[in-house]
Amino acid sequence: MFNSKIFLAELIGTFALVFIGAGAGVAGAGLLGVALAHGLVVVTFAYTFGYISGTHINPAVTFAMALSNKLKWGEAVFYWIAQFVGAGLAGWLLSATYGDISGGATVGSLSTSAPILAMAVEALLTFFLVNAILHNTGKGNTGALAGLMIGLTLTISILVGGPLTGASLNPARTFGTAIFAAPSFANVYTYVVYFFGPLIGATLALIAYNFLSGEDETLEPVVKEAKPKRTVRKTAKK
Repeated sequence: MFNSKIFLAELIGTFALVFIGAGAGVAGAGLLGVALAHGLVVVTFAYTFGYISGTHINPAVTFAMALSNKLKWGEAVFYWIAQFVGAGLAGWLLSATYGDISGGATVGSLSTSAPILAMAVEALLTFFLVNAILHNTGKGNTGALAGLMIGLTLTISILVGGPLTGASLNPARTFGTAIFAAPSFANVYTYVVYFFGPLIGATLALIAYNFLSGEDETLEPVVKEAKPKRTVRKTAKK
């Protein structure tokens, strides 16, 4: 059940996502820079580690895969451990390097003023991300372009949602920087917005995927088979 290669690939990938993505925010790269940093990490590691672990690097993605029976729940636990450990290590290194890493925290204008709406935004954007992953890697997949499509989806999601919620779309991404900056773990809405929000979005994406990729049911015309005519042989009278 435990696969050390998958564990290490997910740990490294999630570490890179948080260290580079959050690091861009800490370094003052601006919204576009932060969006590109996250998206390019996903693209890069999708092609680097995709053949090993599928490059989930996101507990919400792993949740969708387990929910769809593409991954056993026991295996999903090790994915989650690797993702949260990788994110935590990245947050620690950023803090040790920069000191104040609040610029890389996943918070926005709705995080405290309207947490339920913030949760809805996180759920919607995670829906877009997981939807892209399922369709580009499942039936009718885009082959070599799959990693690019997924990375672009994350990029545009951050461009829209960054100012509103920080556009985490990823419980591990929030966790990694929240250890040393916002949002506070003491606030119940942190879990509502940044943990439940992405899980709800991932679930809805799976439901939509199952519906859209299912076989179309068509009504076949009912044709009554013509009964063969019985032939009567006449016998000559003697």
